[in-house]
Amino acid sequence: MILRTFGWSFAITALGLFVALLYDGPSGLALVAILAVLEISLSFDNAVVNAKVLDRMSPFWQKIFLTIGIAVAVFGMRLVFPLLIVGITAKLGPIEAIDLALNDGATYADKLHEAYPMIAAFGAMFLLMLFLDFVFESRSEKWLPWLEGPLARIGKLDQLSVVVAAVSLTVVAGYFADDPSQVMIAGVLGMITYILVNGLGELFAEAGLDDDDDEDGDEDEKPQVERSGTNGLVLATGKAAFFLFLYLEVLDASFSFDGVIGAFAVSQDPIVIALGLGIGAMYIRSLTVYLVRKGTLHEYVYLEHGAHWAIGALAVCMLVSIGTHVSELITGGLGAGLIIAAFASSVIRNRRVDAGAETPGEDKELQSSSV
Repeated sequence: MILRTFGWSFAITALGLFVALLYDGPSGLALVAILAVLEISLSFDNAVVNAKVLDRMSPFWQKIFLTIGIAVAVFGMRLVFPLLIVGITAKLGPIEAIDLALNDGATYADKLHEAYPMIAAFGAMFLLMLFLDFVFESRSEKWLPWLEGPLARIGKLDQLSVVVAAVSLTVVAGYFADDPSQVMIAGVLGMITYILVNGLGELFAEAGLDDDDDEDGDEDEKPQVERSGTNGLVLATGKAAFFLFLYLEVLDASFSFDGVIGAFAVSQDPIVIALGLGIGAMYIRSLTVYLVRKGTLHEYVYLEHGAHWAIGALAVCMLVSIGTHVSELITGGLGAGLIIAAFASSVIRNRRVDAGAETPGEDKELQSSSV
C-alpha cells in the first residue's frame, strides 16, 4: 500500500535530489531537501481537504489529479506562475523574466515580493470562502460544539460567507495595503473564482444525480455519477468531476502562494525552488490518495474539521501578511497544531464510541452467565 501510493513520490525525490546535486552540488542538494520538507509541513492541511474532494471523484479523475494535476502543481505553480507574476508586474516579456530569474535572483525575488499583496489577497479570499462555507454549514458531527454550533446557526443567513469575506477584504485593503485598489481587485477575483468553480462543480454533480434518478433502472448508464463499492458515496464523473478537478487545482494554487514566496528566504534560485517545492507537492498528492484509499477521513471524523480551521488560520495569516510579515513558522505551526489536535480528538471519540458499543455486549454475557 505504501509503495504503491508513494512510489512515484520516492522516485521523484531521488531524481530531484540527483538533479539538484548535479546543478548546484551538495549545497543545492541540501536546499532542495529543506524546501521539500517545508512544503510538506506547510501543506498537510491541503492534503486533508484535497482528500475530502478526491473521495467524491471517480478512479479515472483521481488518476487525472495524479498525472495532469501534478504537472500543473509542480511546473505550473512552482515554476511558471512566479515567472508570470514577475513578468506582469515588472512589465517584462517571458524571455526577459526567465533571464532575470536565472541571472539576477535577488531582483527576481524583490519583484515577486512586490506582487505579494495581490497574490495573498487572491489566495486568502479563496481559502477564507472555503473555510466560512464549512463552519457556517450545519453538520451532525462537531469538533468544537461550543463554537461550531453558534456559527452553524448564524450561517443560516443567506450568503453570510460572502458578506464576512467582503468585509474582511475591505478592512485589510483600507487599513493595511499600500495599494488598496489592487488588493481589492485581487481579493474579489479570488472570491469570484471560488464561487464560480465550486458552484459549477456542485451544479453538475446535482445534475448528474437527477439524471441518475430519472433513469429506468439501467445501472450501467450514468452520465455524470457512479457509485463507489467501498463506502457507498456517489462519485462524480464527466463535467462534475472536471469542475471538481479545477476546484482542486485552484485550491492547491491558493495553498502554494505562501510557500512559493517563503521559499525565497531559503534560496533565490528558481530551479532549486521548483525542485524542492515540486518534491513536496508530490508527497502532498500521494498523501491525499493515501487518505482516500485508507478511508482515514471516515475513521477520524474530526480531521476534516481541523483541516478547515487550519485553512481559516492560513487565510487570516495571508490577510495579515498584506500589511506585515508573518513567519512561515507561525502559519505552518498553526496548521499542524490544529490538525494534530483534531486527530487526537478523533482518537478519543473513537475510543468512547467503541467503549459504548462494547458495554451492552459485556452486559449480555454477564446476564447469560448468571442464568
